[in-house]
Amino acid sequence: MEQGFLVIVAIGIASLFGLWIIFYFIPVGLWFSALLSGVRVSLIQLVFMRWRKVPPSVIVTAMINATKAGLSISRDELEAHFLAGGRVKLVVNALISADKANIPLNFKAATAIDLAGRDVFEAVQMSVNPKVINTPPIAAVAKDGIQLIAKARVTVRANIRQLVGGAGEETILARVGEGVVSSIGSSDSHKSVLENPDLISKMVLSKGLDSGTAFEILSIDIADIDVGKNIGAQLQMDQAFADKNIAQAKAEERRAMAVANEQEMKAKAQEARAKVIEAEAEIPRAIAESFRSGNLGLMDYYKFQNIQADTKMRESIAEPPKKQAPKNLEGPTK
Repeated sequence: MEQGFLVIVAIGIASLFGLWIIFYFIPVGLWFSALLSGVRVSLIQLVFMRWRKVPPSVIVTAMINATKAGLSISRDELEAHFLAGGRVKLVVNALISADKANIPLNFKAATAIDLAGRDVFEAVQMSVNPKVINTPPIAAVAKDGIQLIAKARVTVRANIRQLVGGAGEETILARVGEGVVSSIGSSDSHKSVLENPDLISKMVLSKGLDSGTAFEILSIDIADIDVGKNIGAQLQMDQAFADKNIAQAKAEERRAMAVANEQEMKAKAQEARAKVIEAEAEIPRAIAESFRSGNLGLMDYYKFQNIQADTKMRESIAEPPKKQAPKNLEGPTK
């Protein structure tokens, strides 16, 4: 009895497992749902999808949604896009939204956009409902040297025809920032910019910044403008400081040259003085030589010494009197 019961249980489990395998490879329920929705797909095709590692539920659900929306998309196209790594559900939803909004978008373009890495469904939504991009603070300097810091809001909508190969939001922000800097920089005064900020928007918008991008710029609005530093005055101060340093360096160079010249003159004076001393040292030798040769007598030598003594006396009389230090009248300290 026990062996028979175990055999019956094993047969039941095997039957259930076999039924699960049959229903897994032959999705009868999915086929029946497609049949009721007006989508013609055979059970053999669903089985082949399993073998090709394509989930039948994704393909059949996409075909049902497209058929109900009045779009004609073949099973082979959806399978090929799935096998290429595309997102079938997003592509079908994008095609349905584009058809309802009267936006020209075919299956080939939608799959190309999806395979390019862009969200085609979000792009269609952006075409219907434009997106606002806030730029970071943009600093620019007017001709009068005053810095202005502006923030802009760029309203864009997706350009379906440029989504493949078109530049993204970063390019839009960079071009708008460049246009704002150029517009403020060409203004004669920062006051005119503060009075008419719409001039910046008109000038930037007229440059066609959306060319080659995946977006179409609808408007550029200046949200806020703040007055920054006086860059012109700061530059003048920096230039004056640099000029002062240059002048000080040149003056120091001239002073060093003057000191060097003075030292050179002192050296020359010392050299001349040494020559004079050397020449004076030759006088006693010349006198002695004159004595020996008989060219100088004793009386002549005395006269020469008297002349020297008179000269020293006259020089001492001609010199101004030296100031004496004041004496301490209080006496020595105890």
